[in-house]
Amino acid sequence: MVVETHPDFVVIDKAPGVDFHGSEGKSGLCERVRQATGLTELFPVHRLDSITSGLMLFARSQKTANELSKLFAEHRVGKYYLAIGTGRPSKTQGEVRGDLARARRGAWMLTRGKTNPSITKFFSAGLGDGLRLFLLRPLTGKTHQLRVVLKSLGSPVLGDPLYGKAAIAADRAYLHAWRLSFRLDGFNHDLRRDPKLGSHFAAAAVVERIESLWKLMAGLKEEPLSTLAPDDDEP
Repeated sequence: MVVETHPDFVVIDKAPGVDFHGSEGKSGLCERVRQATGLTELFPVHRLDSITSGLMLFARSQKTANELSKLFAEHRVGKYYLAIGTGRPSKTQGEVRGDLARARRGAWMLTRGKTNPSITKFFSAGLGDGLRLFLLRPLTGKTHQLRVVLKSLGSPVLGDPLYGKAAIAADRAYLHAWRLSFRLDGFNHDLRRDPKLGSHFAAAAVVERIESLWKLMAGLKEEPLSTLAPDDDEP
């Protein structure tokens, strides 16, 4: 679970299916990290959906928590996710921008509005058998953002219980917080954790394509995001 213990923060690799807040008598994620590290002073600065695995940051002081929370709110943290989608998307790379609105059964949907839009850049590559690997960079952090984006493209996350294709069986929901990059107190941090769980993530085709997609993503020109409204959640 624990990937790195830094003097200012702790980085974990969250397993899929672990709820941030805890449920049915189980401890919440922050308490579980405290128990694993022996650190009593830990402060969460962002969240991941229960189905999502991957990198999460916990600050080791209130001061660092405030600084990291500000970086996330001001869109100054580079966030990169890997996903496997089911079906060929309406476009294979580019940007998806639009407001998110509540739908039924606790779901969200992408609209054509641009009042407070979610913004996601992505590249993808075919894996065969109707599956596709996505490397996604959410420039905002709206509720269920990436899951809704892939659903809107016609290639929902494999194994997603809310937005996915129920007829397709999977051993997990294939969405993973792969990489985080940020600058804190004058130092640059670039954290990476390849997905360890899930038979499809372990496939040789996925491992090969991650690096090629990253080269495309790393070549994108940065754009100013300071005018966007603060985020309400993490994908």
